[in-house]
Amino acid sequence: MKHLNFLLTALIFVLCISVAQAQTTYQRPPDDIADLVLAKPTPVVAISPDGEYMILKQRNGHPSLEQLAKKELRIGGLRINPANHGQSRARPYNDIVLQNIGDDEPMPFTGLPAESLIDHVIWSPDSKHVAFTLDEGTGVSLWMATVDSRVAQRITEANINAAMSGAPFIWADGGASILYKEVVATQSKPGDELKLPKGPIVQESSGEDAAIRTYQDLLKNPADEDVFEYFAMSNLRRFVLESQKHTALMGGMIMRMSASPDGKYLLITEMVRPFSYLVPYYRFPMNYEIFTRDGNVVSTFAKIPLAEQIPKGFDAVREGPRSVHWRADADATLYWAEAQDGGNPKTEVDYRDNVYSLNAPFDGEPTLEAHCALRFGGITFGDNENAILYERMWSTRQTVTSHFAPGNPDSKKLLFDRSSEDRYSDPGSFVTHVTDAGKYVLTIDNNHVYMRGTGASPEGNRPFLRKMSLKTLEQEELWRSEAPYYESAVSFANLEKGKIITRRESKVEQPNYYMLDLSSGKREQLTHFDHPYPGLIGVTKQEVKFKRADGIDMNGDLYLPKGYDAGRDGALPTIMWAYPREYKSASAAGQVSGSPHSFIRLYYGSPIFWVTRGYAVFANASMPVVGEGDNEPNDSFREQLVMNAEAAINALVEMKVCDRDRVAIGGHSYGAFMTANLLAHSDLFAAGIARSGAYNRTLTPFGFQREERTYWDAPELYYTMSPFMHADKVNEPLLMIHGEADNNSGTFPMQSKRFYSAIKGLGGTVRLVVLPYESHGYRAEESILHMLWEQDQWLEKYVKNKKMETTGKSD
Repeated sequence: MKHLNFLLTALIFVLCISVAQAQTTYQRPPDDIADLVLAKPTPVVAISPDGEYMILKQRNGHPSLEQLAKKELRIGGLRINPANHGQSRARPYNDIVLQNIGDDEPMPFTGLPAESLIDHVIWSPDSKHVAFTLDEGTGVSLWMATVDSRVAQRITEANINAAMSGAPFIWADGGASILYKEVVATQSKPGDELKLPKGPIVQESSGEDAAIRTYQDLLKNPADEDVFEYFAMSNLRRFVLESQKHTALMGGMIMRMSASPDGKYLLITEMVRPFSYLVPYYRFPMNYEIFTRDGNVVSTFAKIPLAEQIPKGFDAVREGPRSVHWRADADATLYWAEAQDGGNPKTEVDYRDNVYSLNAPFDGEPTLEAHCALRFGGITFGDNENAILYERMWSTRQTVTSHFAPGNPDSKKLLFDRSSEDRYSDPGSFVTHVTDAGKYVLTIDNNHVYMRGTGASPEGNRPFLRKMSLKTLEQEELWRSEAPYYESAVSFANLEKGKIITRRESKVEQPNYYMLDLSSGKREQLTHFDHPYPGLIGVTKQEVKFKRADGIDMNGDLYLPKGYDAGRDGALPTIMWAYPREYKSASAAGQVSGSPHSFIRLYYGSPIFWVTRGYAVFANASMPVVGEGDNEPNDSFREQLVMNAEAAINALVEMKVCDRDRVAIGGHSYGAFMTANLLAHSDLFAAGIARSGAYNRTLTPFGFQREERTYWDAPELYYTMSPFMHADKVNEPLLMIHGEADNNSGTFPMQSKRFYSAIKGLGGTVRLVVLPYESHGYRAEESILHMLWEQDQWLEKYVKNKKMETTGKSD
């Protein structure tokens, strides 16, 4: 009870503290770091369905703050650019080029404007064309590039509606046509003028449980509803390549569209009113509508109500049909799942879900395809005799994979029954191929299927390709990545020829693409990308394995400066960067993740930059939180964090690379939450860096991360885990950074502001940096360079050049 009284007092106290604010100018980190950040990214590769070509998608780098600062609508869980009916935080490419597999020379497309902003690059099923959108500033247009001629042409005016998530178009008829969403030109745009409300905003509960997590960017009033509907409304049109004609089909707030494999029908998922002020758009009411290819209504397949009252838990689902899709191997057959427990995982039933199908013309009785003892997780269809069914339950971490013959639920045969946490037992995923209709179906070879996987093992990830008999379930390994390389399969279009395309790299060789002959093992290099980070050449990377006090195995990636020698240079100031993960099994928690042979990868928030500044960097450090049996992981969250950190530091000190008195801890999001807890409940670190975190769990009362219990279920847990409640114990310097427009569930910018106020008011050393216009992750070049400057200044002052002090702490 004393904790709850303290909580109330603390909340009142912090609300009364003003946050000292000052505007500073954007700064730039040392050149060693800045040069790495500004290096031109390696192209992103998209291989054609037939495996004959690849598209190289190139970005110039990070967008400018000016680009990020453009007007943005934050409504209904979406972020929309009102100037172009697009997503405001899209990450476009600046150029695309074509390359023939086996030819080293990329070929540009003619017809593209200079300084293009390209997005949604999608191959046609027949590999003859590539479609994409282009941001023209005042609108988004649809384009198509032809492989044979290497000519890009503009298909539409700048009137594509790309405001909803996902691509605003799809290929249809095997690549002969494109379905796209067009802005409704005839609707009136809501004005920007102030509208007086017609009355108060009222919300009411009828007494049913509605445990909803904390979402951001929600609708707030009727004016928001009108604006949201305006940008969500689209006309669906068809463009036929041969005739170059456009045909209107239907209109509405279209969330998703798909064409049946035979091309005769369209399945449209349409959002409808009433909207909600409590949940994002994807939980609004929606209808599954079936149309003919010409846009004539066939039927309303299902009406799904507003989902404000889904039962509590990660295994809870909506009632009614869900996951409605076309069966990929049939002409026009829908399949879907329906909960048999009311969507409530706590209800005891024999089957959680049933899977049904319905053939065209969709006026008969559904066919039962399968019973699911667990939650339905999807189906991969092959043919009339072969389909793969996936089931899973979060609460038990159980995942089940079965084989069955479509239309015959009694034919269900177990293939795999395992824990989703057990990476070592992961059999991988089934290899599929694209049909002429553009659908992905199971690749079957004489009653055998192929499986690809990451191949997690005690030696690290070793991707593989295996062949499995559907009769005997015996497996034959056709290929597996071998040290000292990390190699993964990326295309199986040439599998009938005994070849696959792989992406191969090592600790010192940058990733490139190869054609691998499975029988001979010979490789033909397809791309010749340059080393993206010359400044990191000579930096060493090694996997470090160790155990924490209770015997759980742990690991992490250690990066050391170029030319460093422990015997000669002594122990280094060290940065540890981590992210906590929950497990229900100690053995699974101790499994190795990643690969010791992978190339050094950088992203804007990487700690690896500081290896160029004379630090040892311990990245991807294991931070398992385990709760076996009836115990939940978070029951001992704090204690396990400290045990993890202590074990990691001890391991590095024993290697003589780490100065125990000069270690920083850092993390992003839940890693920031970890950082604050470690500073509050241990004296292991000299300083901390916490980015975009949440620090007061009472502000996320209906659960957070993987925690299903609410604040009212476990108030002591929420108190114990919240570093805000223990701000008086944070006596190491803490740098906090947060995007002012963070839209991640739970990590409101207020979290950092309140925590800063608490530490400041209690006399702690703390700095809060709020990045204008930035969200949960940061994008603008100015923001990223300044963030890195802040981190560098903090590390230099409080870690590398730390003044030795005596501190004490008790819980």
